[in-house]
Amino acid sequence: MKKIVLMIACAVLCCGTASGWQPGDGLKTRWAADVNPSNPLPEYPRPQMVRPEWQNLNGLWNYAILPVADEYVKPEGEILVPFCAESALSGVKRHVGEENALWYERSFTVPRNWKGRDVLLHFGAVDWKAEVWVNGTKVGEHTGGYAPFCFNITKALKKSGKQTLRVRVWDASDAGFQPRGKQIEHTHGIWYTPVTGIWQTVWMEPVDARAHIVSYYPVWDAASSTLNVSVDAEGSYDEARVELSYQGGIVGNGFSIKVDNPRLWSPDTPEIYDIAVKLIKDGKTIDRVEGYTCLRSVGMVADPKPDRNTNSYKRIGLNGERTFFFGPLDQGWWPDGLYTAPTDEALKFDIMKVKEWGWNMIRKHIKVEPARWYYWCDMLGVSVWQDMPCIADHSSRTNVWRKPEIAEMQSNKWPNDSFIGGTDCIVPQEWKDNYYKEWGEIIAALKGFQCITVWVPFNEAWGQFDTPEVVKFTREQDPTRLVNEASGGNYAFAGDILDIHHYSCPAMNCFESRFINVLGEYGGLGYPVPGHLWQEENNWGYGSVLHSGAEVQALYDKFAEMLKVFISTGCSSAVYTQITDVEIEVNGIMTYDREVVKLDEKKFRETNLSVIESL
Repeated sequence: MKKIVLMIACAVLCCGTASGWQPGDGLKTRWAADVNPSNPLPEYPRPQMVRPEWQNLNGLWNYAILPVADEYVKPEGEILVPFCAESALSGVKRHVGEENALWYERSFTVPRNWKGRDVLLHFGAVDWKAEVWVNGTKVGEHTGGYAPFCFNITKALKKSGKQTLRVRVWDASDAGFQPRGKQIEHTHGIWYTPVTGIWQTVWMEPVDARAHIVSYYPVWDAASSTLNVSVDAEGSYDEARVELSYQGGIVGNGFSIKVDNPRLWSPDTPEIYDIAVKLIKDGKTIDRVEGYTCLRSVGMVADPKPDRNTNSYKRIGLNGERTFFFGPLDQGWWPDGLYTAPTDEALKFDIMKVKEWGWNMIRKHIKVEPARWYYWCDMLGVSVWQDMPCIADHSSRTNVWRKPEIAEMQSNKWPNDSFIGGTDCIVPQEWKDNYYKEWGEIIAALKGFQCITVWVPFNEAWGQFDTPEVVKFTREQDPTRLVNEASGGNYAFAGDILDIHHYSCPAMNCFESRFINVLGEYGGLGYPVPGHLWQEENNWGYGSVLHSGAEVQALYDKFAEMLKVFISTGCSSAVYTQITDVEIEVNGIMTYDREVVKLDEKKFRETNLSVIESL
């Protein structure tokens, strides 16, 4: 099978030397030692839309943390991009907070052979509000901590020599209204260290000044065995062309490509097709990108019903076949990089462990990952349930540090294990508008990754509002996936899935036969492993903290047998909390530093496969 080559040579020009950078103290993963401050995360950041020329701007930048009203004058030191200011790998490890702004500055040069073309400046993700200047000219701003964005900086560039890039970032975390997931100013319990600033790759690429491809979107139509591809482009061109190939052989051309004997993607068979898209002007190709896609369908199917006395439950259907999706809750946090994995190998590692352990899915919990994470899920064969990062939490009423007006708007009722009694948050229109903006950008950025099978707009009523309208909006952005309207509730019966949470043992205390019923969270068995902890004392898991991997294994296996009973009576998927420890939570299968797997891996795999196969 042809695989896209992503290790593309690039020039990396840092504003300082690597000799002064030192990571902060605290727990670290083995990959922290592999971080090269002269060239961190050098991999091509956008694997579904590759151009051959690009320049990575990761590395050491100047920084300053200043009061919000102050202008940047001079640096306080250097920060390693793309690690957030609060992380050890940034070399800063400082709290920023809503009263301050984080300033970045660096110089770069534009390669001479880019002359005559437009230059696009890309940010993988910046949390939360980013303002960007090139050579003193403001080229744009963006709000939203999880979606990529870019600016055409051509007009701001000098004809030659050093160019100056400056970025100002402000983030209120949980003192504001923006989606922020598990970030909180005063960490406790299941709430983690805030993330401020650039946390994904910054890079540039040249494109033809006349026109360039912005994105493409492939959708597999299983009924007609056709791949339909839409192309979005800017500028003046005569036509766009799409070519689909498999293992080096051309399958077809055009926007609707008939595929004979399609190789369908699934966790067992992660088949990949290559795509090339180009723009034609005056008979010549003026832009070309290479990428890939997978052919798969996902929907709701019913159990066969041999006789009138047999129940028939709704299940998730992958390629028309009933599939029990089983896997971990994944927060996507790292002790050294927080939101950012130290290296691409580290990013890939968790996904590989999921496969090795026999699981076939990951619920990406109220966080969004870089594009390369979804690329590895596509390539390795792991289904993804993608959460929207929440705008509120259940700490609002008890968090004594939070502003009363913010706490009031973020508080509502969540009746666990019940279909009734839940209330919406009091969400001002400004909050709603921003939620839709960011959720729309996230879906647009991720919908090309076919590993994603379920969208999850809300979790446990955190910041939940207008659920039927949010489900409708989600379907309008992408009608090809299932919608799990509110993992854990509150339920408006507007999506495809009803999702129950129950700790620590699995239980399904609510059931509705019209929907796919799943156990969206259970487990959370806590076992602190000395020498591999975020802090030595006051760690916790759901229920009592255990004292050995054998105890965890015994309970996990007991829970698995319970799950098999639930599967026979309608449970269609299950999510175990969680893949790794995170900060003071010690309920991971692995420690936070990924050094210790707490269970016997062979037995663990056998247990997980037996659950999946029981359907």
